[in-house]
Amino acid sequence: MLKTLLRVKPIEPTAHVDAGEPIEGSLQGEATLKRTLTAKHLIMLGIGAVIGAGIFVLTGQAAANHAGPAVMLSFVIAGFACALAGLCYAEFAAMMPVSGSAYSYSYATLGEGMAWFIGWCLVLEYLFASASVAVGWSAYLISFITTTLHVPFPDALSAAPIAWTGDAFVNSGKLFNLPAVLIVAAITGLLYVGVTQSTFVNAVIVAIKITVICLFVGFGIHYIDPANWHPFIPENTGTFGQFGWSGVFRAATIVFFAYIGFDAVSTAAGETKDPQKNMPIGLLGSLAVCTLVYIVVCAVLTGMLPYNLLGTDKPVATALEPYANLAWLKTAVEIGAIAGLSSVVLVMMMGQSRIAYTISRDGLLPKAFGKVHPRFRTPYVSTVVVGVLAAALAGLVPLNVLGELVSMGTLLAFATVCIGVLVLRYTKPDLPRPFKVPVVWLICPLGAVACLALFMQAFVVHWHLFVAWTVLGLCIYFGYGIRHSKLNKSA
Repeated sequence: MLKTLLRVKPIEPTAHVDAGEPIEGSLQGEATLKRTLTAKHLIMLGIGAVIGAGIFVLTGQAAANHAGPAVMLSFVIAGFACALAGLCYAEFAAMMPVSGSAYSYSYATLGEGMAWFIGWCLVLEYLFASASVAVGWSAYLISFITTTLHVPFPDALSAAPIAWTGDAFVNSGKLFNLPAVLIVAAITGLLYVGVTQSTFVNAVIVAIKITVICLFVGFGIHYIDPANWHPFIPENTGTFGQFGWSGVFRAATIVFFAYIGFDAVSTAAGETKDPQKNMPIGLLGSLAVCTLVYIVVCAVLTGMLPYNLLGTDKPVATALEPYANLAWLKTAVEIGAIAGLSSVVLVMMMGQSRIAYTISRDGLLPKAFGKVHPRFRTPYVSTVVVGVLAAALAGLVPLNVLGELVSMGTLLAFATVCIGVLVLRYTKPDLPRPFKVPVVWLICPLGAVACLALFMQAFVVHWHLFVAWTVLGLCIYFGYGIRHSKLNKSA
């Protein structure tokens, strides 16, 4: 059994090319990749990938329920953990430019058992991220409909039927979140028939998001009341994670969601000029810029409105509501969020169906998940299953729980990548590495510890949900995957 769990998969070259990813290759890499990207390109890539959902959706809840104005420190802590993990991602991405991200890296280094666990964590990340962003999208849409267009919206269809109080689930009095379900259904249909990613459209959406954020900061800074920043770190309520320093670290776990997407920088390692120099600059530079932007936005948010009033699904719009002369900016924020978050849901659901497709092709999930539609050439079964599950989560589960579960799955994947880099340095030291993590004996363990420490902040509260998810994954693996694995058949 142990031998089975530790068997590794050599990554073979294929003709498959994923949108936005380098060509799949062997452990020796592919000679066909053209190195054209500079540090400047990488920094812009990181900013475009990271800035968005975190600001529009989760910052308010992290401040209102856990950190207060000190949510700014939470972003610094989360950014530090991301920087360490990002360097490790860069080494793997340069050495093995493959689909599957941390799942594929784990399969090639730590064995099938760990690969399945990390793949299952990635399913948690992308599936719950799709749902949580859909909930945020719904809040901005409802705000736009009711306060800007002055059209009534049924309150019973505006939120999940359950709410998380910080200690327990309670009845919210709602039926389900209808707009969140509808946006997931619409994007599922789009992904089913196929979608051509347009760099122009993506660039326009990124430009809208950045413009809206700059307008919010530029105009909102004039309405800051410094009294709202005191106390900067509210006194702990006596409950773990509710303010005080434990709340700052708990909030860091939540806002970690805001950095999801930064690893897009590391996937470009195979196409970067002088990666040993430019990858660290690109990764750390983009993270530094994004962290600074997040801190400034949080400073304006908590300065415009007392932190305890920001615990909504649309914190940026909420901060603008008391100021009648900024109604136009609130409308702009809502439109920017609706456009920007739509693309995030699309990317997350596309990523989830791709992960399921990759795992299925390895035999660890039923073959149906790897089926490609004969006409549309899309993984239609996995797309439909992902759509149904994401719609159910978006309609029935509150945002604060979804966001933390996303971060938990991501943090475990990041920690595993840090460990995998160190393991491969000792087990296969002769592999060509276009980029190497500097001071690997320090960066890798520190990255793993930082990610696991943040993971534990949420695990203490939501351990029962994560354990249930893990048990479900183990049942699938030992009930199906271990027997149908392609490595098992080739042994």
